[in-house]
Amino acid sequence: MAGRYATALFELAREQNAIDRVKVDLDRFDALVAEVADLARLLRSPVFSAEEQTRALSGVLERAGIDGLAANVLKLLGTNRRLFAALDVTRGYRALVAQHKGEVTAEVTVAEKPSEAHLAAIKDALAAVTKKDVQMKVKVEPSIIGGLVVKVGSRMVDSSLRTKLNAIKVAMKEAR
Repeated sequence: MAGRYATALFELAREQNAIDRVKVDLDRFDALVAEVADLARLLRSPVFSAEEQTRALSGVLERAGIDGLAANVLKLLGTNRRLFAALDVTRGYRALVAQHKGEVTAEVTVAEKPSEAHLAAIKDALAAVTKKDVQMKVKVEPSIIGGLVVKVGSRMVDSSLRTKLNAIKVAMKEAR
């Protein structure tokens, strides 16, 4: 269902030459949901009526400066009692935009915050391998100790120190 809303929104945005504007608005909405727990509850809760959800959402969108197609689709989700799918719609829309632009998203997990030069080197290496424009989502997770874990689509390369140490531990147990 979320895919249908995302596809419809993408087609409308493409007709109106507003693909990037809608993406920016949806990204802003996504960030708001991540920051404001009450907004996340509003999206998920079946306790609120469609009218209450739409009214509250309209106020949030207005204050956040989100308007146009993105706001209209989010309000439509509220009216149709589908607000719980709003984040799935934004994810689906992002995927359609990336496909349209020939982009691929890479999830990069590192042990500590990398420098800009390091990020650029990783991005260049991924672009060379995928032959596409790469958008990176960087996540810092100290538990991997060192190295990095890169996920592009369904492929994952884990060169973290944690994984290598676990492999050594398993090999030592087998050698006993």
